[in-house]
Amino acid sequence: MSAVNTRPGTPAAPAPAPAPARRDAEATKAAILRAARYLLARHAHADITLKDVAERAGVSAPLILKYFGNKDSLFARVMSFDTDAAALLDAPLEGLGRHMVRHVLESQRDRGADPLLRIAFAPLHGDHGDVLRANFRAHVIDALAARLTGPDPGLRAELAVAQLIGLGVMYGIARGPRLRERAATDVGDIADRYGPAVQVQLTP
Repeated sequence: MSAVNTRPGTPAAPAPAPAPARRDAEATKAAILRAARYLLARHAHADITLKDVAERAGVSAPLILKYFGNKDSLFARVMSFDTDAAALLDAPLEGLGRHMVRHVLESQRDRGADPLLRIAFAPLHGDHGDVLRANFRAHVIDALAARLTGPDPGLRAELAVAQLIGLGVMYGIARGPRLRERAATDVGDIADRYGPAVQVQLTP
């Protein structure tokens, strides 16, 4: 059996360089959607270009095309509440009010916005406003109403969501200092105080 001849003191071969880190596709898509939502809340759809979205998201316009196909496909995603509503409603009915309060406040505190509030802040004129309103009703209000038992589930769902939007406006637009301070240190306390008021509409 032949031996491998190595000279003493010969340095080991250097380890191969790690492969370049791959762009986190999901994080990039999320950044693009956040940028598009931000712009849609401040400008008419027709006035927003892919370049505008790309600059705000810190990506290239071709990358937006790669992930979303075209501007219409991107804004179809932006104007959908389906995924956001799934997170908002992701709790047992008996504790849903508290969960929804936490979700709205934590989204605004940690991400700077809650997707639910697009219905309050986005321009709602023209066809795209009609689409946004229809999606909001179907994905948020009707989905919540479908979980409720007892009389007037649709009305109660609208009232519960109205309370959440009011909370979000106080936090994000009016910037109530006491609410923001408490939410920064103990969002559970706000959920304990406000959640039961929402819960009354869910399990009267």
